[in-house]
Amino acid sequence: MKPVTKEILKESANKLMFDMSDEQYSALLEEFDTITKQMELISEIPNVDEITPMVFPFDVTNDYLREDVAQESLKRDDALKNAKDVVDGQIRLPKVVG
Repeated sequence: MKPVTKEILKESANKLMFDMSDEQYSALLEEFDTITKQMELISEIPNVDEITPMVFPFDVTNDYLREDVAQESLKRDDALKNAKDVVDGQIRLPKVVG
């Protein structure tokens, strides 16, 4: 793995069109160092390459969703019958922007 350096961070920040102070770069380098050490520890686990990565820690099922069944749409007159103000087949709403 290529080590993360201050120059790499500055180049990446430049490409993303922002800059940080030297203290922020130092703090970010420390964080990258911590993450790199953690990744090295994980890679030392026996047979870790044979484990299937988790996408989500819990089993997720969508049993609560109903089956999508095509049916006839609501008629326009039925949809508009309770509207207070209808103009040309559309509901007129009060002005929101002043």
